Amino acid sequence: MIVCVCNNVSDRKIRQAVDAGMTTMVELREHLEIGTCCGKCHPSAKRILRDCLDAAAPTQSQPFPNEPHVQPIVFFSNALAA
Repeated sequence: MIVCVCNNVSDRKIRQAVDAGMTTMVELREHLEIGTCCGKCHPSAKRILRDCLDAAAPTQSQPFPNEPHVQPIVFFSNALAA
């Protein structure tokens, strides 16, 4: 699918750029010239970039997968009690 009509940049080219190590829109703009003309492609390109980075990120696993996740309790001191 063509994402940037002005510079003929497809989602495939964006994915290849991310696979090559690009992680920001600035890098994509510099190397693919995406979003440098009319700018209408910027939201779509940013979404594709974010999806690629999310898919490449290692998943965090719980240290004890059979245990339920427990939220920590945060206590705040009461300044008026002093």
